[in-house]
Amino acid sequence: MKRGKQTAALSEIQPSPGTRLADAVYSQLLQSINLGEMRPGDSLREIELAERLGVSRTPIREALQRLESEEILVKKDRSLIVPLLDEKQILELYAMREVLEGAAAGLAARSASEPEIEFLGQLMNDQAALPDDDPERHASLNKTFHAAIHRAANNRYLLKSLNTMQDAIARLGSTTFTVAGRPRRAIREHRLIYKAIADRDMAAAEDAARRHIREALRHRMMLIHMK
Repeated sequence: MKRGKQTAALSEIQPSPGTRLADAVYSQLLQSINLGEMRPGDSLREIELAERLGVSRTPIREALQRLESEEILVKKDRSLIVPLLDEKQILELYAMREVLEGAAAGLAARSASEPEIEFLGQLMNDQAALPDDDPERHASLNKTFHAAIHRAANNRYLLKSLNTMQDAIARLGSTTFTVAGRPRRAIREHRLIYKAIADRDMAAAEDAARRHIREALRHRMMLIHMK
């Protein structure tokens, strides 16, 4: 792989009982990509991965083929690389995210238990207490807040789609909380989502969540053009 320092996070595969070796390889590579340990432009090669992970090339090949079929990796110059999403792809990604997050918030307004609503309120207050100049902690609590809504929606099929969506968002790299003013705006948006869920207002919850994602997209585009 290019950028050898990126490979340090990979270690020999030790699959749990009952887990196929190719699935274990897939999971470790996907995690490395999602965490940014493999960045856009990095190329993945069977022989290097086999040596790094301590397995034969067969499970490596199967895992890479799966990642390519899911468009997590793309072919370039006879190699598979981690792609950099263009603006059109980012717009498509956020369009689907808006739909899914809106649906999750609406369903959470109907299905969330009282402890789940209390937890959302606590997360919101925790984020409000953070200083604005700590984007990574804001991003972490933001992810936890959304994940709590996803679970509260109580729909396994929606949750699966949202998890895939979150992986794609993670691969975009820098958090939008680095944009000036974004942390405070996001907290205000979270309050609107939380209030609608607590009030059991499905339509208001969905609308607030969709507005929140549109704002997230606006700041994502600002971040791209600031580079």
